[in-house]
Amino acid sequence: MIDTLAVVGATGAVGRIILDLLVDRDFPARQIKLLASPRSAGRTVEVGGRQFTVEPLTPEAFTGVQIAIGSTPDEVAAEFVPWAVERGTVVVDESAFFRMQPDVPLVVPEINPEAIATHHGIIASPNCSTTQMVMVMKPLHDAARVRRVIVSTYQAVSGAGLAATNELKEGLSAWLAGTPESPQVFAHPIAANLIPQIGSLRDGGGTSEEMKMVHETRKIFGDDSIGVCATCVRVPVADAHSETLIIETEQPLDPDEARRLLTGFNGITVIDDLAAGHYPMPRGAGGRDDVFVGRIRRDPSGPNSLAMWCVSDNLRKGAATNAVQIAERLAAGMA
Repeated sequence: MIDTLAVVGATGAVGRIILDLLVDRDFPARQIKLLASPRSAGRTVEVGGRQFTVEPLTPEAFTGVQIAIGSTPDEVAAEFVPWAVERGTVVVDESAFFRMQPDVPLVVPEINPEAIATHHGIIASPNCSTTQMVMVMKPLHDAARVRRVIVSTYQAVSGAGLAATNELKEGLSAWLAGTPESPQVFAHPIAANLIPQIGSLRDGGGTSEEMKMVHETRKIFGDDSIGVCATCVRVPVADAHSETLIIETEQPLDPDEARRLLTGFNGITVIDDLAAGHYPMPRGAGGRDDVFVGRIRRDPSGPNSLAMWCVSDNLRKGAATNAVQIAERLAAGMA
């Protein structure tokens, strides 16, 4: 058991889920410290029946903290993570700021837990859309080596924050009433609409979100030869990202074998009975930690290619749960 764990960004949507998970999973820490921006400092938060006072995020706040889990914007992570590392804290960071730095391991515990031991004070947790995709890839990669993935994402508005969720609700009301919409978070109205851009433009016509999926996948698997073609789309769904996947393997895999491999993999639930209308959907995945997979079938356009569909709560396995799992392994190594 460690002495102190800190949660940075404790009052945000993901931070609150992290706190609930720490209680539900009985995280082995004698003390949990809540840190947030000055405007949130002094607030009281109830966690597991206990009241915690949020402390301001300062360099001194990390004194005596063994592990910190950070759920903050990139610019905040860039500032606070060095403070923590200088004071001997190991940071599990959910921002994108450190993910592609060569000396920072990028970890999904079900896939590359050995990378945790290579840290130099920082461990990065991947982008939510990457996380659910690589979870599906892993058992297939181990059995037949994945050569290429074509992925289209259908990403919930909660991935853009609480203001985006409110914008969806307000936009739906306006759209149904036939009154003008005033998008603030998104560049276009999200209600009854699809926006095929998440992130900023990158060379070659892709977006920053799409390139995250390319580079993070290769880093997690330690294989720069894996081809990834991603198209990321924001959809008018509150929670849980969905993805279509075309996965090409070096060795042939039939759908039944893929189904068996996925069913036996920790953290994946297969729901795959098209005739009965059973397959994963966002409303069934919200609030749950697994990645749900269905519609597993042959891709008729390729000899070693399978098509499938996956859904996962982007705020849980895509963010909070993955970070807590990393922190649990860290704590076990410190015991």
